[in-house]
Amino acid sequence: MEHSENGGERVDAVVIGAGMAGLFAARTLAEAGRSVAVLDQDSSLGGRMSTQRFGDGAFDHGAQYFTARDPVFRSWVEQWLKTGLIHLWSDGFATASGKLNQNGEPRYIGSRGMGAIPSHLAAGLRVTLGANVTACSWTGRAWEVRFQQGTSGHRAVQSTALVLTPPVPQSLALLTAGGVTLDATTQAALGRIEYSRCLVAMVELEGHSLVPAPGGLWLSGEPVSWVADNQQKGISPKTGGARLTIHAGKNFSLEHWDADPDTTARKLADVVQRWLGSPVKSVRFHRWRYAAPVTVYPERCLALEEPGRLVFAGDAFAGPRVEGAALSGLAAGEAVLKGS
Repeated sequence: MEHSENGGERVDAVVIGAGMAGLFAARTLAEAGRSVAVLDQDSSLGGRMSTQRFGDGAFDHGAQYFTARDPVFRSWVEQWLKTGLIHLWSDGFATASGKLNQNGEPRYIGSRGMGAIPSHLAAGLRVTLGANVTACSWTGRAWEVRFQQGTSGHRAVQSTALVLTPPVPQSLALLTAGGVTLDATTQAALGRIEYSRCLVAMVELEGHSLVPAPGGLWLSGEPVSWVADNQQKGISPKTGGARLTIHAGKNFSLEHWDADPDTTARKLADVVQRWLGSPVKSVRFHRWRYAAPVTVYPERCLALEEPGRLVFAGDAFAGPRVEGAALSGLAAGEAVLKGS
């Protein structure tokens, strides 16, 4: 690890965000021999590829499954299938009528939860979690990323290239805090990217649920869009009660964003009462502020050379969902290498 003139660390590239896009970008760069530092403000990897564990139960509370349509991403999926990291869940789920709606498209899940996939991708990478990045600035010779981590005080790392994979509004805010101004056309294009919100209720039941096999339920979208039985998914133990993930619709989520968490979670559980099958033992709540992009940038990533090598990536670039984020990260890594 080199050191910069101000005493901080120096790497070839800093990647902000340890979700799918950030980890795929970092892997691409590391495998090409570049030194990479990955920074993420969360205490766990994966962003919305997250599995929450409470006691002996587990909840996939962000991304529920993923598809693989692009041949490049399918090659990764085939490797993961061979190692047992993931497995096929289903090619469809029940609707509000209770009938299975299959369209033939495979949906995959992490065999130990969706969070196992980013953990696998992060192996061997230098990832700093709990890093509260406060600003990204250009010194005239390098990018300087300033961040706080726990009680260790303010730290900085410099690099030739900077890859930003958080939700676009957060990425733009980091550049603004660092005094970086983008050209008007780029600023306008990125400013048009918007996201929907999602409130999540994680419900522990005393017994089994009535969610139809294979454990997923597509609903109308409001006030609930999705219900999953994590016990049927195979990530929560068969012993004990079912653990349900309930995703609110985007309108309900926006209207109840600041409402009392416990009240809102129980309200969502009441909406799907017919599918519970057992008394509610406990509820937990989560807010996804940037759940899914509503508008997207037309390319897999956005690469700039001014003021320095800067790449924006994430699921808001040419394709939402897990696959889109992965492909965007791969494109971001290649963009940095191309500019080297």
